Amino acid sequence: MSLEEFLNNLQFDIERANQPNWEPDWDDAPLPYKLYRGLPVVPLSSEVPLTLEENEHPVKPDLERIGHFLWYVFGISQVSQQVFPDEEADPYQSFRRFAPSGGALYPNELYMYLKIDGLKDGIYHYNPAHHRLVLLREGNFDSYISRALGDRCDVATCFGTAFVSTRFWKNFFKYNNFSYRLQGLDAGVMVGQMLETSKRFGYATGVYHQFLDSAVNHLLGMDEEESVYSVIPLTVEPTNWVSSRQEENLTSDELKREIQPIYSQKFERSKRVLEFPRLIEANQAAKLESVFSFQRCRDELDIEFKEAQFKLPEIEPASYDLVKASENRFSPEMDFIMGKVSQQQLAAILQDTMSSLFYRNDVNQHAPVSIYACLYNVEGIPNGAYYYDHAEHALREIRKGDQRLVLQSGLSMDNVNMMQVPICVHLVGNSDFYKKELGYRGYRILQVEAGILLQRMLLAASNVGLGSHPLLGFNANLADEIYGLKEKGKTSLIQVPIGPYRPRAWLKGSLRS
Repeated sequence: MSLEEFLNNLQFDIERANQPNWEPDWDDAPLPYKLYRGLPVVPLSSEVPLTLEENEHPVKPDLERIGHFLWYVFGISQVSQQVFPDEEADPYQSFRRFAPSGGALYPNELYMYLKIDGLKDGIYHYNPAHHRLVLLREGNFDSYISRALGDRCDVATCFGTAFVSTRFWKNFFKYNNFSYRLQGLDAGVMVGQMLETSKRFGYATGVYHQFLDSAVNHLLGMDEEESVYSVIPLTVEPTNWVSSRQEENLTSDELKREIQPIYSQKFERSKRVLEFPRLIEANQAAKLESVFSFQRCRDELDIEFKEAQFKLPEIEPASYDLVKASENRFSPEMDFIMGKVSQQQLAAILQDTMSSLFYRNDVNQHAPVSIYACLYNVEGIPNGAYYYDHAEHALREIRKGDQRLVLQSGLSMDNVNMMQVPICVHLVGNSDFYKKELGYRGYRILQVEAGILLQRMLLAASNVGLGSHPLLGFNANLADEIYGLKEKGKTSLIQVPIGPYRPRAWLKGSLRS
């Protein structure tokens, strides 16, 4: 199977992409966080602020403040125990974070290059299990990181740079090769949470999807089973985010020679780590190893529709407490209950979600992901399938009628009762995954950008009192047929049922002091 066919199967035929008869060994599962041994650690304050509502005045953070920031981005915020009434097993216990993850596996890791008061300059790993920083390299790496980004950001003016990575085994043990699709979305969700948190702390950000992969991984001391997906500089000072013209084609090999490799001892709970050659192959094909390989994508034009238009009510730009929205975010499965959804609720979700895609990045100037939705029992809007025209803040009708039975038939597992769901959103992107412009990097970037939008949607739904449950176990061909996407060169990347829900029987406890 060629790599192109493999990526196509991840989207349209998951069973063919996965190895046959795959069964996860839960007794030998990896930890959902990375643990280093024998390295210097810096404890962080757990006395975090109780609200994050308004954008703060930009101030360079100290150690206490950066600890608050990291906890809201990726810290373990809640422990929960859940009982399944049809099973005799012990209660299922999980440790949750503000950013969700498929199966609560959290395949991503967060590294920080920091230059702040009260902390040695250097490269750190954020340890969410103990809410502390682990020092990997001490020193100033402004020049190294700037050149790894192709001199497209003045890192010297930034107090920090975040690196979001993926560890393949953390997802592969359960989801097999399908994890290559899932981990990109998970990385995007984490980046989305970081962007939202940065706004509350007054930090300016830029997301770089393209960088010298091997050089960045070398800086962080990664082996082949882990790779950085996004680099996000953070600043409170005026910074040059604009690309500069490259006179020399710097490569990863040239840059890596400037610093020695680091070898750190890590704890891996799994006694038997299986091989994942497909993931390694896809990751290697997606790597960029010279600055001349960085590209911009073509501008995406809005699809023209001549169908009926339903203007949505104007909504003031959302300003809400990020802490409250994050804590109240709920992912119903069989907990959805049918109830009337107002146009104001729908309008707020769609408008707030699309606003998240206009963030500073190195690939697109316009939104690469669109919103389509199947609606039922939404106040004042006929049942049917729609495209959300964010420029006009309006719905354009594609297909009339109730689509819930079709959507239910497309689920790979009957874990959501679509008959109880009034809003089913599909996040839609190019079916060629930007391969012409970005090669195999395009697939990964599109998944990350969909994840960024997804996280904003989950928060927006929570803010208006509705639950939302991201689904990848759906028939993309079936969803695409509803909207007529194939002839437009588009496909459904993820399906998100949204609606009212009943409380679930579980015990929850916050880990915030």
